[in-house]
Amino acid sequence: MMNRDECFQILKRHITDEVVVASYSGAVEWNDLNPRALNYFSIGAMGLGSSHALGLALGRPDRRIVVLDGDGSLLMNLGSLVSIAAAAPKNLVHFVCQNECYEANGGHPLPNPNVDFAGLARSAGYAEVYDFSELSAFEQQVGHVLTQSGPVFATLRVQKNRPLIYKYDDLYKASRRVALKAALQGRHAPQ
Repeated sequence: MMNRDECFQILKRHITDEVVVASYSGAVEWNDLNPRALNYFSIGAMGLGSSHALGLALGRPDRRIVVLDGDGSLLMNLGSLVSIAAAAPKNLVHFVCQNECYEANGGHPLPNPNVDFAGLARSAGYAEVYDFSELSAFEQQVGHVLTQSGPVFATLRVQKNRPLIYKYDDLYKASRRVALKAALQGRHAPQ
């Protein structure tokens, strides 16, 4: 199993002008690691990170959209896999951090920790599907994963993480949405 922080450190080296949609624990860690205008945090609507990413991918086909989802979040909205596959956005890359629990809600275990998310995405019709449990393999292949024609899905099998502090007021700041909108329009957000 991998450490999500280490996976995100590796991913960060490959992120340039992509929009990164992150939910709950992934959002907290991604924001700590890589605060930037092109981050979109999907918090408060558990499970909708993948749906938000789909909307952005369809609305901005000129820009790659990367979603950092959690296994608990995705279980709340499994139908999004079918919707994403049917819409077939070429610019969507969907990572799911599988730590076998609802981490943001106290670490309660998933009903079936052995669920095969990559298999579900493949069955739904994602164009490319990956499953990583070794950091060296992820590091070697992540650049390739990010350049594939989508929708692309990758499971990151990670350990439960340290307790996180969820600063919702910071993640929900209106200035973040203003900055994202400005960045997508190619201008700087007002300070």
